[in-house]
Amino acid sequence: MANVKSVSGIQLSGRIDMEVTLAFIKPDAYARSEEILEVILSHNFIILQRRAVKLSAEDASEFYAEECGTMSFAGRVTFLSSGPLLVLLVTHPGGPGVTVDQFKRLVGPTNSNKAREICPDSLRALFGTDGLRNAVHASGSLTAAKGEIRFFFPSVTVDHLRLQHNAKEYLDEFVTPTLLQGLDALCKCKPRAPVVWLADWLLNNNPKKPRILHPDPSS
Repeated sequence: MANVKSVSGIQLSGRIDMEVTLAFIKPDAYARSEEILEVILSHNFIILQRRAVKLSAEDASEFYAEECGTMSFAGRVTFLSSGPLLVLLVTHPGGPGVTVDQFKRLVGPTNSNKAREICPDSLRALFGTDGLRNAVHASGSLTAAKGEIRFFFPSVTVDHLRLQHNAKEYLDEFVTPTLLQGLDALCKCKPRAPVVWLADWLLNNNPKKPRILHPDPSS
């Protein structure tokens, strides 16, 4: 698949486990990516990796292959391939059984009009237009997430990262020093979008995986 590569999945073994899900900001909301990322981060989600991609109609057909033959198939394919996507690999510190369901709730009902009625704070209520142009996609289940992660991030596999520390030792050794450095850099830089800037800084300075790459969504 052209122009699409990176991570296949992440599982932490030992004392710290991580569940991941796949999400992407759709063409109708791509221009508001920074606003959407701010909302996601404010709900304690962690963006492990992100990448801007442009799908061909063939790629979009492959992604929606299970819907082939339905009345909505052609429209979904046309829309998904109409502009860039910002694809996200997302986790939540709540651990296994949390990330997929919590992120689905944050995204909201499929139809943005219904989302505004029953989940007015959801991403689709805030940024979507209708049932097709609904701003954000989220994997529907852990099984679906694994397949969708393979679809968008096929070339890099992060599997079974073995940690020899308990949670507190891990935080003291890796997380706290890096976070303090990031906050110090944030204070010196004073960016206009501090939450997004800090998230990017932490991705680039991750001591456990320093080779994470992600383009600027505005590029």
